[in-house]
Amino acid sequence: MSGVNTERTLRQARIWWHKHRVLTRAEKIADAIVHGAGLVLFIAAGSVLLTLTLLRTAPEQFPALAVYVGSLVALLSVSLAFNMWPRNAVKQWLARADQAAIFLFIAGTYTPFLSLLWGTPGGLGLTIFVWSAALVGIALKLIVPHHFGRLAILLYLAIGWSGILVFKDLAAAMPTSAIWLLVAGGLTYSFGIVFHLWEKLKFYTALWHLFVVIGASLHLLAIFQVMVISRW
Repeated sequence: MSGVNTERTLRQARIWWHKHRVLTRAEKIADAIVHGAGLVLFIAAGSVLLTLTLLRTAPEQFPALAVYVGSLVALLSVSLAFNMWPRNAVKQWLARADQAAIFLFIAGTYTPFLSLLWGTPGGLGLTIFVWSAALVGIALKLIVPHHFGRLAILLYLAIGWSGILVFKDLAAAMPTSAIWLLVAGGLTYSFGIVFHLWEKLKFYTALWHLFVVIGASLHLLAIFQVMVISRW
């Protein structure tokens, strides 16, 4: 019996990091296009955001914004590398980084919004919670990624929607349009998970990553609204 359990564990360790269905060439090309377009957009828009906030509108929030832009670019870069890399030992390590980068990105996205509330116990407390949970998730994904699987999705969602705890304070500190963009981005990410799990669907990876790019774009617009447009 112990031999069977050992074999099952080894088999899980071998397959956790790749999809059960091999993607077609067309699916890989579509996925690469989505990643590439997202990277170009976010590098360009992120550079503009950082320049404007540092030099004019929100220099005090620049460190938080730098963390956000860095986590966004890192997420798409690692995801692109993982999804395009052939199945070998390098891809297995890229899978660890890809899944860990999601936790980094969620915490990074929250940081500029919560920086508006760092003078309040709720804002500071939620920042500590988000980053603590994200660091735990990063450690688990880097060290024992095959032990949690889809349970990690629940942790992604729990961290991602934890902002509800300070929603009233955020609504008071942000323009109404930015609040709607923030909520819309969260809903887009959450709905996109359907495609992430629907492996039998043609182009499911490209669709999932398209929802990620759209959700990230909505949050980027919200940050522009808060940090640049409303302060111009």
